Amino acid sequence: MNKKIIHHLSHIDLDGYSCQLIMKYTPHILYNYNANYGAEVKQKLEMILENIKKNNGDATILITDLNLTANESKWLNNEVDTNNNIELILLDHHGSGEDSANKYDWYYLDTLRCATKITYDYAKEYFELNEPTWMNKFVNVVNAVDLWKMQESENFEYGKVCMRLIAETRELNKVMFGDVDNDYKISLLLEATKFLNEENAPIILDENIHKLKKNFFKKEKNNTLDNLATEFIVKLLGQAKKEKTIYYKGYKGYLSYGVGNTSIVGNGFLIAYPEYDFIVDISYRGTMSLRANNKVNVAQISKEWANGGGHPNAAGGRIIGFKEQYRYDKVKQQIEKIINDKEAIAGNLNYKKEE
Repeated sequence: MNKKIIHHLSHIDLDGYSCQLIMKYTPHILYNYNANYGAEVKQKLEMILENIKKNNGDATILITDLNLTANESKWLNNEVDTNNNIELILLDHHGSGEDSANKYDWYYLDTLRCATKITYDYAKEYFELNEPTWMNKFVNVVNAVDLWKMQESENFEYGKVCMRLIAETRELNKVMFGDVDNDYKISLLLEATKFLNEENAPIILDENIHKLKKNFFKKEKNNTLDNLATEFIVKLLGQAKKEKTIYYKGYKGYLSYGVGNTSIVGNGFLIAYPEYDFIVDISYRGTMSLRANNKVNVAQISKEWANGGGHPNAAGGRIIGFKEQYRYDKVKQQIEKIINDKEAIAGNLNYKKEE
């Protein structure tokens, strides 16, 4: 058997993540990515192409539950045409992709099945799917709720709970922690398959959602979901210190994006990693939240970066002209440009550290 290297881009809803759950049961090497519509799709595809180029080998790009615009399809087709080592497959059910489907043979469109069902049938035929016993029923559940087949009441009701399971799973951030967030959601769906054949299955799953989430984050002692998730996130931040460290006027900072809850997560990070002077979290809209632990006046940093303010250990502001990004490296580029510009204006002056 020849194992393929598959870069799988899928949507961020139940149907999208379920496609990736299906592919988990193929023997191939999988790299998962997720995107919503708009600019995020192209940024993730650019990331995939960059990753394939780094590895310099044969690869498959699989896109599921996302229809591409005519311009996106043309651009991607041209990119792949210049890379003979790339196989391109798109499996989708949104009728808005009809023009692209009629033009490109790699664009498979079927409006009568959800993307999970299309992926399931395609994987059985082409990807050597090793199908577990629950899979066919789960696929029918996703198909019923995604196509709103209310007449299939048993599948539809269970699908509604699964849909909410994904929609309300926001503990992690898919830009900062893409691989872990993807694993989290797919793991929850896999756990959900265990209740499929129970009597009153939708109610049982509904009552177990909180427990399933806690089990993912819990390593040793039990705690509230918030505390377990915070501890988990702080560790993830620490594991990524090398690429997410920034410096400003001699001070060592940590740049996060879209993590939120800075008072708890940020302060937890500074306690766990005392070598850092401050942490700054940038939201998708460019608002920033800074925290310190008596090592630097972050209100002054906020003022210099964004005309913001606050307290010495807790401050915020908004970066004018910030462009929302779906890749961390592009966020860091924007912030480092601000830092470089401000340091150039200020010369080599540093803050005087508090004793």
